[in-house]
Amino acid sequence: MNIGFIGLGSMGNGLARNLMRAGHNVVVYNRTREKAQALERDGARAVATPAEAAQNADAVFTMLADDNAVADVTFGAKGFLPALGKTGIHISCSTISIAFARKLAAEHSKAGSGYISAPVFGRPEAAAAAKLLVVTAGPSPLVERAKPLLSAIGRETYVAGPEPWQANLFKLCGNFMIASMCETFGEAFATLRKAGTDHTKFLEVMIELFGSPVYKNYGSTIADGRFEPAGFALKLGLKDIRLGLEAAGEFNSPMPFASLLRDHFWSAMAHGQEELDWSSVSLVAARAAGLNP
Repeated sequence: MNIGFIGLGSMGNGLARNLMRAGHNVVVYNRTREKAQALERDGARAVATPAEAAQNADAVFTMLADDNAVADVTFGAKGFLPALGKTGIHISCSTISIAFARKLAAEHSKAGSGYISAPVFGRPEAAAAAKLLVVTAGPSPLVERAKPLLSAIGRETYVAGPEPWQANLFKLCGNFMIASMCETFGEAFATLRKAGTDHTKFLEVMIELFGSPVYKNYGSTIADGRFEPAGFALKLGLKDIRLGLEAAGEFNSPMPFASLLRDHFWSAMAHGQEELDWSSVSLVAARAAGLNP
């Protein structure tokens, strides 16, 4: 298939390469052209505008930081939507608000093109190895057409429902749970360190107890204080917690722990952690306990 791919950050780069390995013709666009040129050397075709990425494309992927970035490449002066055509599908892997996902679905419908949401769970190393969990949602015929592409970027694909925003809600709630785990590790490690006990030995017990690679990976990162380079920047984690609370408000569903997390992420931002990995929110608990982070 002919694929346009927009957004070649730490996650998008791996996704685009896996689509190339699966035999698809991939045209890439990135605001920082050097990242697109790196893929061009390996067989992709780099273009100068989002619109060019969509020409003759069966599908266009976007993997970008937030609503504004996706809006710019979709609806901006050189946006790709007019070039996508009535047979093309926009597959949005970005973590965006459910309100904006609804807008994207409506505007694509007006233009006669397809739209599905397909956010992913996993860090950059999982993206590079095609080991992501993909959560997709949208009209069933579009999801079925996209499944071979989603299989190329992840190890499992789950369908959240017929409306694209439903996948985005899954993603926001999932990120809330990961952030909650980082917070609880931070609080537990702070208590263990204050007591003079071995928090790394405690981590071994928790890894065995929960049997989860997510607990192992994030727990090890927090225990060792390895917050650079960031797999997912703390400022983006704050964005996702904020969007989760916004979505919960729409449905009158209180999320009191998410409110606490938002405040702790703000505290981390105030201490200059915006570009550190989002698991560094655990340092807030360490500071509160009087420890040297």
